[in-house]
Amino acid sequence: MKPRILVTGGAGFVGSHLVRLLRLNHYEVAVLLRPNSTPRRIADLLPSCRVIRGDLSDVPRMSSGVFSFQPEIVLHFAWTGVGGQARNEPTQVQNVTNSLRFLELVADAGCRCYIAAGSQAEYGPWPHAITEDTATRPATLYGSCKLRHCLESAEFCAQRNIRFAWLRLFSLYGPDDNPDWMIPYVIATIAKGLRPALTAGEQLWDYLYVDDAAEAIFALLMQPAAKGIFNLGSGQCYRLRTVIEELRDLINPSVDLGFGDIPYRRDQVMHLRADVSKLTKATGWYPRTSISEGLKRTVSWYTKAT
Repeated sequence: MKPRILVTGGAGFVGSHLVRLLRLNHYEVAVLLRPNSTPRRIADLLPSCRVIRGDLSDVPRMSSGVFSFQPEIVLHFAWTGVGGQARNEPTQVQNVTNSLRFLELVADAGCRCYIAAGSQAEYGPWPHAITEDTATRPATLYGSCKLRHCLESAEFCAQRNIRFAWLRLFSLYGPDDNPDWMIPYVIATIAKGLRPALTAGEQLWDYLYVDDAAEAIFALLMQPAAKGIFNLGSGQCYRLRTVIEELRDLINPSVDLGFGDIPYRRDQVMHLRADVSKLTKATGWYPRTSISEGLKRTVSWYTKAT
């Protein structure tokens, strides 16, 4: 019998693709949803999932639902304040407290495997490919708090004999992403025939298509011996200017691009590339979607959605 899996953040960008993949493979899935949330990304999947209403800020209130489901595997992808100025808000610290309380709850309910989403922000900026052995020097409170939960949850899982895996996500993209992120913003602006305001676009960033990311998480789940910290990215870096020009050419080649309209931030990350060889060795996974194909699929989705 396949293990029961509880997913937090299942209505989010990455989590929704993961829930879809789990159900496609006939796993019994429970999703933790805020009391008043409208999970449009997985609305069609909810009838086949167990829905546990609750918020990580009030862990005791969700305990009856968690104990009723008795998850054997927990995929923790919920985190508040992942974008913009919120990354340096003091409320980031509450994510750490809430996540550890949640981990204690699911451990008491029978969890034997805890896989959680970290971030490349835990490393801070580096001018070379980042391995799991690269020193962590986060430049944001978000990165510091992700790192803190990584360390605390690893120790907790070791004490409770729970399999622990931590995925440090690099830049993901694809259909139905947060509209405030760069690629959705550029697509929406160009589709209106408008000039997007941009930096000079000299950054080199690691972009991974979201379906490949979901498959990587699933592959890790399938390997009981795979434990510890893993980078999750494409292993390649692409010049941002080239990515944006390719998006423009897919939508409306006549639109002017506002390169240089926005100055670089003081903490602008100019180089971001994951070394994913550890994850590939542990699971056999590798990215299957080229950047060109991923951008085409993404543009197609947004074009149909509007």
